[in-house]
Parts: sequence; C-alpha cells; structure tokens
Amino acid sequence: MQDALDVAPQLLGCALVRQFPDGRITRHILSEVEVYRGEEDRACHAFTGRTKRTDIMYHEGGKLYMYLIYGMYWMLNIVVSAREQPQAILIRGVHDINGPGRLTRALQLDRDYYGEDLVTSNRIWIEVKKDSVPFHTTPRININYAGDEWIQKPWRFVINNHLISQV
Repeated sequence: MQDALDVAPQLLGCALVRQFPDGRITRHILSEVEVYRGEEDRACHAFTGRTKRTDIMYHEGGKLYMYLIYGMYWMLNIVVSAREQPQAILIRGVHDINGPGRLTRALQLDRDYYGEDLVTSNRIWIEVKKDSVPFHTTPRININYAGDEWIQKPWRFVINNHLISQV
C-alpha cells in the first residue's frame, strides 16, 4: 500500500458508490479529503497507539475506519498504507454534499461499516477515475488539540471549485 499523502490526491475525482438495502445505487465524486498519518501525527487517532477504536487502522489498506464525533456524526475514513502502519484518509466532502457528518447521514453510514472492505463490499466501494484532477491543499481543520505544527501541515486536499462539475 502507499503513503496516505500519495493516495489522497488520487482519490479526488473518484466516485464513492453506495448501494442501499433497497437496491438503489448512488455515485458521489470525492471532492475533499484529509490525511491522518499514523502514530507520529498528533491529530491522528493512532497517535496514542492501538486501541479497540483504532484497531482497523492497523490492518491492510482498503478498509473503512468509522468513528462517532460529538455523539451524533459518523466519520468515514479509508485506511491506507501497509499493515501495522496506521494511516487513514477522512472523506470530508463529495461534489453534492459538503461536510463529513452530512455525507455519512446522506449515505446512511454508521458503525456497521467499521472494517468494511472497499474491494469486496457490495454496499460501498470506490470507482477509480482515469485522469488526475487539479486540486489545492490547505491545512487540516478542526484539529486544534494537535498543536500548531500539526495544524499547519497542508494535508487537506480539495478539488479546485470551478472544476468539480467537470469531473
């Protein structure tokens, strides 16, 4: 598996596909992602080591890491990198839904998706795009607890706004 900083821009423009229990399928173009890069990253849940909550981050890439924030919003993360090297990419937005909490609510994703394999799942998967898309990076957001060094890292990847509808 690759480093999360290499995978994040490759995800932009890909389709996040969700098949609902009634058979309905929706596709959403990934437009904003954020990297969390292992035990050395003070903003990453793996910073404190392996726990019951973070266990899936220590598995091979391609699995989903789901966690609840504020007691109401599930966060959708894709585990990347190799086994025992916990890195994940938070899906912050898609072309038609901004905000990670809104996204998981719209796609009806919750703790039942913790550990879901994006390669073998018939409920959720990624369709890879052919070409790269122009994007920019910014510092990550809502991680004040991590300290200035980690807040300032440009590990948030966003498709350039005027191009989202063309992907």
